[in-house]
Amino acid sequence: VQLVESGGGLVQAGGSLSLSCVASTTTGSPYVMAWFRQPPGKEREFVGAVSRGGFSQKYSPSVKGRFTITRDDSKSVLHLQMNSLKPDDSGVYYCAAGDSSIVTAALQDYDSWGQGTQVTVSS
Repeated sequence: VQLVESGGGLVQAGGSLSLSCVASTTTGSPYVMAWFRQPPGKEREFVGAVSRGGFSQKYSPSVKGRFTITRDDSKSVLHLQMNSLKPDDSGVYYCAAGDSSIVTAALQDYDSWGQGTQVTVSS
């Protein structure tokens, strides 16, 4: 599966930003698709994930209530709507896909990764 993110940029604290990820696959939409992020100088961390069909979702406590993940399986597209952004939300955001049977926050459960898109939230 090849993943390509778009939509990153610079936004002021309190603002909103939307990211998209297009999956190119010959085997149908991946069962689980997720967003991770890597703040400057820190390890990659889980943001949220959703199963095919959107029946199961999981969010990091740090973004729950502010971020929303949706997916369009007919187009193999994953979206991340980010509201009430904080400077701590800054980092490179990565789209990931995997075929785990459950929605998981573990990096090792995802075997396809995008190249990442930069999100910078200014204070």
